[in-house]
Amino acid sequence: MKRFLLGMLPVLAMTLATGPKIGPLSVKAPPAPPEPEPTPPPVEESPIVKSHLLPIGDRHIEYYSTCGMMPIKNEDGEIEAKFFFTAYTLGSPEGDRKRPLMFSFNGGPGSSSVWLHLGGLGPKRVRMLDDGAMPQPPFETVDNEHSWLEETDLVFIDPVDTGYSRATTPELATKFRGVQPDLDSVGEFIRLYLSRFQRWSSPLFLVGESYGTFRAAGLAGLLIDKGIAFNGIVLVSSVLNMQTLRFDEGNDLPYALYVPTYAATAWYHKRLPDDLQSRDLKSLLAEVEAWAASEYTLALAKGAGLNGDERAEIVRTLARYTGLSERYVEQSNVRIHIQRFCKELLRDDAKTVGRLDSRYTGFDAVGVSEMPDYDPSMSAIRPPFTSALNDHIRATLGYETDAQYHILRGVEWNWGDAAEGYSKTSAALSSAFAKNPYLHLFVASGYYDLATCYFATDYTLDHLAIDPGTRANLRTEKYPVGHMVYLEKSVLEKLQKDIASFIKTALTPAEKGIAK
Repeated sequence: MKRFLLGMLPVLAMTLATGPKIGPLSVKAPPAPPEPEPTPPPVEESPIVKSHLLPIGDRHIEYYSTCGMMPIKNEDGEIEAKFFFTAYTLGSPEGDRKRPLMFSFNGGPGSSSVWLHLGGLGPKRVRMLDDGAMPQPPFETVDNEHSWLEETDLVFIDPVDTGYSRATTPELATKFRGVQPDLDSVGEFIRLYLSRFQRWSSPLFLVGESYGTFRAAGLAGLLIDKGIAFNGIVLVSSVLNMQTLRFDEGNDLPYALYVPTYAATAWYHKRLPDDLQSRDLKSLLAEVEAWAASEYTLALAKGAGLNGDERAEIVRTLARYTGLSERYVEQSNVRIHIQRFCKELLRDDAKTVGRLDSRYTGFDAVGVSEMPDYDPSMSAIRPPFTSALNDHIRATLGYETDAQYHILRGVEWNWGDAAEGYSKTSAALSSAFAKNPYLHLFVASGYYDLATCYFATDYTLDHLAIDPGTRANLRTEKYPVGHMVYLEKSVLEKLQKDIASFIKTALTPAEKGIAK
């Protein structure tokens, strides 16, 4: 058999060489698959536009609401995020091109624009009790006769991770969670809005609250270099330098800057000695501010070198101004942390005081704990604003979606390189003033705000590196309220009048000339 097979090899070889072709050349190739069609770009949804009437006294003003998504694209034209916004304009959905236009946002980071939107600026507001406290549910919105809409068109912006605004992927979401990316994306939204709604020739304003003030100051510096100059900026409950409120080891600054608000809180709850309790609040705070900025600041700078009679005097005075015991002040190393103050002031009554508004009181399950279980002033506003916003978006503005509107959420935030020190945008604001001598600034603060205390704001403004002649463009107002200065009806009315005056001043023609 082996010999037979070996003998057949030449025959098989000849057959393969001369027989019919069975390789690829003898079979017709199948047709090539068609080229895939390019994926069409996503279709942008059109914003929802509706007309409304706002009763103010014995008259009505007609306005338009426009709400929807604004795509934020990268340099390759790919959508990386969509910003939800709500705009209110007079005359038409685009608004009068010569009428003032104000962009508004809140803070956090991680807060939507709901607080300014339905708290005091927009044509509707959440119905709270006249003193700003939470009403009995169910909650509702009412016409806001103190809306800023008479003075300026309004655009409320929800940055990524807030409201309905989302990044297109979870990976991209992290890109927007930082000081500079946030400024870049919100700045891009503003540029797009000015273009799409033809508002480049409008007088421009910004308003921010809490971290929104940090954002507003940064945007003023960022956008002036992109050719966008603002007529005015409104800062509500401001923080422009994080060093002023970080109670870190080695950073004594906030311990001194918070003392006046501690004093205001103790005065409100009647925890001060009789001679101080009988004083009016403003004169009392002027005395406390002077002491905190001088004797107390110098004492803190001495560290362990503060001892003897000098230390005893500082302990006595700090206890006197804060309503705390001398023993507690001494055991706190003459440094009172905000959260410990909120717990300690009313501990004997088994109560705590609020952070956003220290006039509010709460009750903790355990009276001997070091810090409060929750912020009673936040608990008073979150349910009404959440309910009212969701109803307002759908029932009044006509925007339908099953997505969750994130009122306020925690996000991991990139504060920048620690080598640069504490994050701040005060320098950006100084730069904006240097490059735009027509810029005006209005700052509103509450005496009972322990989140962004008023004296820290004063400190930051006093340290802005701006031309002394430009300081006339800065205006500050303090109100006997907390962080949300617009919640009380009487203050809401005064704030609207103050802003109307501010906008008028910012738009008054002025000849600055060229510095010689």
